[in-house]
Amino acid sequence: MRTHFLSAPLQAGQWVGALLCLALSGAAAWAQANTPPASAQGMEPSQAIPIKPIAAEQVAPLGAAGVADAKPAAIGADYKITPNDLLEVEVFGVTELKRTVRVNSTGHVSLPLVGMVQVAGLTPSDAEALIALQYGSKYLQDPQISIFIKEFTTQRITLDGAVVKPGIYPLTGQITLLRALALAGGGSQLANLEQVMLFRITPQGQSLVEKHDVLKIRLGEAPDPLLQSDDVVVVNRDTQRAALRDSVFRDLVDILNPFSNSVNNIAR
Repeated sequence: MRTHFLSAPLQAGQWVGALLCLALSGAAAWAQANTPPASAQGMEPSQAIPIKPIAAEQVAPLGAAGVADAKPAAIGADYKITPNDLLEVEVFGVTELKRTVRVNSTGHVSLPLVGMVQVAGLTPSDAEALIALQYGSKYLQDPQISIFIKEFTTQRITLDGAVVKPGIYPLTGQITLLRALALAGGGSQLANLEQVMLFRITPQGQSLVEKHDVLKIRLGEAPDPLLQSDDVVVVNRDTQRAALRDSVFRDLVDILNPFSNSVNNIAR
C-alpha cells in the first residue's frame, strides 16, 4: 500500500511534464511556420549587414551648445572694417612685422613702427593701401601689405512691432525693406503697413527717422529703400483694429465670466 501511494504522485508529475513539453514544442513549431525566411525579407539567411565605422575627421566638431560649428561666412570685397574685428596684418618678406590685432572701439589698430592706424570704415584693400603708405613713408621701400579678417562683426538689422516673427536678423549683402519684412513673416493681422518706421544712426552719430508706406512700395508707387547695418524697422499697429480686437475680446470675457461685470462694478 505504501508503494502505491508513493508511485501515484510520481506518475502524475510525469504526465504534467509531458504535457508542458508538448505545449512548448507546439508553440515553437507554430512560430517557425509563421516566420518568413530571411531570403523573403530581401537577404540571405547568412547575409550580414556591414557597418562602416565613421572616421573622426568625418564628424563635425560640436560647440558648447551641442550643435556643429558653422564655417565662417565669406566676406565680400566691399566689406567695411568695424570695431572689434580681428585682423591679421602681414608685411611681405618681413615676418617680424606680422601681427594679429583687434580693432579698438575708436576704429584703430596698433602696429609696430607706425603706431595707431585708423582702419574702421575702410575695405580690406583700402586698409592695405593705407598701411603700406605708412610703412613706405619712413621705414620700407614699396611694402606689400596683406590683411586677412579672422573675425568680423556680423552686421544685423532689427525687425520689431506688428510682424509675425520680430527679432534681430543678420544682414548678408544688400537687402531692401520689403525683403526684410518677408524675413519676419510679413505684417501681423494688426499691422498698419502704411506706417512702417525706419530708424538709422549715421556714421556721424545722427539719428534719422523715416516713414514708409509698404502698400505703395508693393504697387511700385514708392521706392523700396535699401537697409543698412544696425537699422531698426518698426511696423506700427492699426489702432482701430487693435481697439476693435480688444473690445471683442472683452465682450467674450464678460459672456464667459458672468461675475466679471459685478467685479468691475465693485472695483468702481
